[in-house]
Amino acid sequence: MTLLAAGAALATLTMAAVLAGTFFAFSVSVLPGLGTLGPERAGAAMRGMNDKILSPLFLTPFVALPLVAALTAVVLWTLGQRAAALAFAAAALVHVLGVIAPTAAVNVPLNEALAAGPADTAERAAELWADFAPRWVRFNNLRAVASTGVALLVGTGLLLWRR
Repeated sequence: MTLLAAGAALATLTMAAVLAGTFFAFSVSVLPGLGTLGPERAGAAMRGMNDKILSPLFLTPFVALPLVAALTAVVLWTLGQRAAALAFAAAALVHVLGVIAPTAAVNVPLNEALAAGPADTAERAAELWADFAPRWVRFNNLRAVASTGVALLVGTGLLLWRR
C-alpha cells in the first residue's frame, strides 16, 4: 500500500510539474512571441499548436492528474496519513477547478472560435486575434497559477507524509 501511495504521489508531482511548466511557457513566451508575428501568422501558428497539443503527451497528465491525486489521497488516508491525504485531495480539487474548468469553459471555446473563423483578410485576421489573445492569455495565466498551486500542494503532501 505504501509503494502504491509513493508511486501515485510521484506520478502526481511529475504531472503537476509538467503542466505548470507548459502553461507558464505559453504565458511568458509562446503567446508573447506569437504576438510579434502579426495576426495572420500568429493565428495560423496558434491553430497549429492547438491541433498538436491534443496528444497523449499533454492529455494524459491533464486528465489523469486529479484521478491519480485522488487515488493518492485515498491510499494515504487509509494509511493514517490524514494531513498528506488532504493536501493531495486539495491538489485534485484545485486542478479540476483551476485548470480543467477554465480550459473547458474558456480556452477551448476560444481555440475553436479561432479555428472556425475565416481569416481570409488581414482585417479579419486582426479581429480574430484581438478577440482571442488577451482573454486566452488571462485564462492561461489562471491555469499556470493553479497548476503551480497543484504542484505546491503535492509537494506539501509529500512533506507531510510521515513514513
